[in-house]
Amino acid sequence: MEASLNVVIVDDESLARDTVRLLLEGVSDVAVVAEAADGRQAVDAIREHKPDLVFLDVQMPGLTGLEVVSEVGADQMPPVVFVTAYDEYAVKAFETSAIDYLVKPFSDDRFEAALDKARMQLQQTRRADLEERLRQLLAETRTPVSSANDTRFMVKDRGSIRFVDASDVDWVEAAGDYVILHSGNQKNMIRETMTGMEKKLPSDRFVRIHRSTIVCLNTIREIKPYFHGDYIVYLNDGKELKLSRRYWQQVENTLGG
Repeated sequence: MEASLNVVIVDDESLARDTVRLLLEGVSDVAVVAEAADGRQAVDAIREHKPDLVFLDVQMPGLTGLEVVSEVGADQMPPVVFVTAYDEYAVKAFETSAIDYLVKPFSDDRFEAALDKARMQLQQTRRADLEERLRQLLAETRTPVSSANDTRFMVKDRGSIRFVDASDVDWVEAAGDYVILHSGNQKNMIRETMTGMEKKLPSDRFVRIHRSTIVCLNTIREIKPYFHGDYIVYLNDGKELKLSRRYWQQVENTLGG
């Protein structure tokens, strides 16, 4: 499984770095991308790798942990879990917006609690970033588009033929050799594949979120994290659709992330 948290470990004691690394090795969604033995190395590693999370020792030669934050810059610094042997640094650490701090020696349970806290805050941050991009994109896509340029789908209905404009479609659902076009309370089935629908629907207004689901961006109210990298997409009418981890990058690209 692709790691969702890239981590940098910073500590001047090799045993302390080993301890954190070994605790992280058993976590499937975490990858240690770099280690640093002093403050200057830490600044370079953070700038180069742009990690999601840093386990940062407070007392180090060259630059202290707090000075590392200052050197990188508060606006560029990733979320931090400070590691210290001194309780007196705890208050200062939290003044720098640290997620948590660990006092050496710490237990496995305490470490796991700090990691869970960091993971939760990062999910909330990513969700906030996604929602902001979503709001911006929805504001753009709500600009009226000439219906003459819209894709139309032919629907056979009780011996007659009628047409459904792409602009009227809220979301598309796979159904074997067919797809179902959901438009408000109406459902229309046509013979088509999901791959074919992806090609026919305007890519600036529709995005595939699951192997069996394509959704119109205008109908999305919000997106919330679910489990194992998946998300739940909430539509304006209250409908809940699953956003698969497999299609997350595609959604991010569509949203300009």
